[in-house]
Amino acid sequence: MFSDYGKELLKSGIIEAKAGNKEVARHYLDRALNTAHDHDLLSEAWFWMSEILDDQGEKRKALENCLSYDLQHARARRSLAILDGKLQAGEVINPDQLPSTPEGMHAATADRFMCPQCGGRMSFTPDGQSLICEYCSHKQTFTAQPGTAQEKDFIIAMATARGHGKPLNEQIFYCQGCGSEFILPPDQISSTCTYCGSPHVVNWEREEEVLAPDGIIPHAFDQERAKNLLLAWLHTNHIQLETETAFPRGVYIPLWTFDMGGAIDYVGEKVDDSDFQFERKHPKMVRVSDSYPVQVNDIPVPASRKLAAVFSKLIRTFELRGIKPYDPRYLVNYPAELYNIPMAEASLEARAQGFARYKHDLPNLLTPVNIVSTSSSNMTVESFRLNLVPIWVTKLHLHSGEHLVLINGQNGRIASDLAEKKPGSLLSQLSNPRADS
Repeated sequence: MFSDYGKELLKSGIIEAKAGNKEVARHYLDRALNTAHDHDLLSEAWFWMSEILDDQGEKRKALENCLSYDLQHARARRSLAILDGKLQAGEVINPDQLPSTPEGMHAATADRFMCPQCGGRMSFTPDGQSLICEYCSHKQTFTAQPGTAQEKDFIIAMATARGHGKPLNEQIFYCQGCGSEFILPPDQISSTCTYCGSPHVVNWEREEEVLAPDGIIPHAFDQERAKNLLLAWLHTNHIQLETETAFPRGVYIPLWTFDMGGAIDYVGEKVDDSDFQFERKHPKMVRVSDSYPVQVNDIPVPASRKLAAVFSKLIRTFELRGIKPYDPRYLVNYPAELYNIPMAEASLEARAQGFARYKHDLPNLLTPVNIVSTSSSNMTVESFRLNLVPIWVTKLHLHSGEHLVLINGQNGRIASDLAEKKPGSLLSQLSNPRADS
């Protein structure tokens, strides 16, 4: 907590800074910095000092001093991002007055992928390294970016409207092949021109309203393999189809992943061993208040509500370390869904997941402390990534109705909305069949 004197100095400094009286504000803030010992007060004082400094070098030093006392200081991180050119001041929004999502259609740009040899349509091959022409079989190799997809700073994204909003409903495309215009179906970012058959993929980097994908797990096998996996799964579970079932359809589904940091604050009780006596029947207990550091990587949260119920079962089967940097060439013959759960909303679910995980583990991590209460107030979302993951989709028509089946396009695992039964029964392998069955 701030000392009363330190709080008054800081308060006076902030008032003068907001009034534009920089010299007077600097006088109060200097005194606060020279007399205070509380890290929270020092962090806040350095931030407001940065607000009244005109020299860019001094402003940067003040912000770095602020972050040295509080690494998660959101306003300081945002200001430093503006200084570094990672964030434009004009993009920063008032969190109390979030802009509404525009309605209606808008023009958008798209990349077109055609065979350089015959002009035919190119398709992505599951080797993850090439496109092949459907007509002349010309193969075009491309080199994926090395390493894994990069994550983005959560604080910077939350400062802009894109971190809070949903994408527009419909987009109008101008086909570079035949000159026709067409509307991309809602919640989709790739399509094929109805007239000339050329595939198009949205150039997200030019769309101001949406966040571009950061990473992608490419489809690892084709429709024939997906069909065989489905048939094997049906046979294993003794499922008899009553009507003809459509072949699985390959798509990319958006998935948020978040990295968590900060700390879990807790209050607990433990035996007071300072004057412990073995003959005591009831050992003396003492209260302890402390914090436990948090570090969780890649907490997955669905970014689309369309298939969420079944997709949530399948999420845990993806190997997220296999995420590659996003490249639109992976999408040329697979439709890709557009996210409709904003990043800000998804981050709340990620925080809840991270907090629940630590609440479950803390009793074992802090033995012999008996946990009385915990708080997530100092947990922070540090970074995020928007990913596209591959699945194959189909529906089964059974006597109980229509049922959705999803196949993991990375490793062949399967999930469905069919009721799961006890272990050992026919459907106990529902979400975990052998990929090579």
